[in-house]
Amino acid sequence: MKCSIPKGTRDFLPAEMARRNYIFDTIREVFKAFAFEPIETPSLENLSTLMGKYGEEGDKLLFKVLNSGNFMEGVDFSQDYHKVAPRICERGLRYDLTVPFARFVVQHRDQLTFPFRRYQLQPVWRADRPQKGRYREFYQCDADMIGSASLLNELELVQMIDAVFQRLNVEVTVKINNRKVLAGIAEHIGAPDKLVDITVAIDKLDKIGLDNVRNELRERGLTEEQITALDPVFALNGTADEKLEQLTRLFVGNEVGTKGVDELKELFGYINQVQPRNQVELDLTLARGLNYYTGAIFEVKAHNVSIGSICGGGRYDNLTGIFGMPDVSGVGISFGADRIYDVLTELDKFPADLGQPARVLFINFGADSLPYAIGCAARLRAEGVSTLIYPDAAKMKKQMDYANRCHVPFVIFVGENEIASQTLTVKDMSTGSQSTLTLDQAVAALKA
Repeated sequence: MKCSIPKGTRDFLPAEMARRNYIFDTIREVFKAFAFEPIETPSLENLSTLMGKYGEEGDKLLFKVLNSGNFMEGVDFSQDYHKVAPRICERGLRYDLTVPFARFVVQHRDQLTFPFRRYQLQPVWRADRPQKGRYREFYQCDADMIGSASLLNELELVQMIDAVFQRLNVEVTVKINNRKVLAGIAEHIGAPDKLVDITVAIDKLDKIGLDNVRNELRERGLTEEQITALDPVFALNGTADEKLEQLTRLFVGNEVGTKGVDELKELFGYINQVQPRNQVELDLTLARGLNYYTGAIFEVKAHNVSIGSICGGGRYDNLTGIFGMPDVSGVGISFGADRIYDVLTELDKFPADLGQPARVLFINFGADSLPYAIGCAARLRAEGVSTLIYPDAAKMKKQMDYANRCHVPFVIFVGENEIASQTLTVKDMSTGSQSTLTLDQAVAALKA
């Protein structure tokens, strides 16, 4: 039998895990710096929690889990799939972390202090077609603020994005739009009932191009006149302030569109005050296809690499309302750890020493030297120096080859002379130089 794993999933070797943890640790440190608190939710959610929250396309990508026991008993399989599925599948793997978070907030509302700020680093699953940068199982790193409508929250999300990618040494562009602006555009062209169709199509602009977006809008029922009326939106140019002024004139008498423009003006005013190092731009074609967004939306693209969005998010004003807790506004972002990994790999941005499982390897000279080596190793570990003792008294060449293969930077010898003088002989594997040091001196040198 050939060993394999499902398409769209991956095993991670130790060197890969070191790199992944570097990403997770970097993101977690930024989340903590902005006073977010950690939570976790189960991999499985009730399908009633998940269905209908991601749009028609999102519902198709949900992994549904068959009920246990005799789940087929009494089910009429001649019926339509959408009638059969709820009978045989009551649970599913979470599609993202935001909808489970909304359920979490409602379920634990009496234990939380609002506004509540949470971060969450966990895997999600989508029954998508695997390709570069797109997996069926992948990690999201989310931060959300719920219980406040202030646009200062959106500013902090932009600042966190900027801080994470500064620390990862990756240049990015943060694209921002507002779903109220998109609703205003739908109203402006006389198709307010087609907002979802318009946003789903526009969201594919970078992937399929303008002509194909127009074709999809036709397939979704928009008239030629309505599609042509979108051209001024696609043609908007200039700075964020200039685009917003053009929209202000376009939206005269359009209440929802004007509200979206006002929110963007306020947000970009805040952003101009903090002057992030990474590029931030207003992109009026940015839609983000998820139905629950109601205000500002974000998407992040890395420079010099052909990978899609590596971070995204937005404002959702009533997501908890579907679980019985209305009128609670939230906003959040999600970092795609797997795509960030691919970006750092392609740009060669990972620190060189991430793959070192140990800083020090003690050469094993046999039973006579082991007690002294064990004691010295314990002291080094207590001082925060990752330390190995080779487990067997093998030939010197084998032990040194092991150190080289594991990229251990220092090897320590403790033979008869070292035991007698209570010292250590420390070899720098990169230069070949050796030093005889006391244990205190070795601790100081190896911690440096």
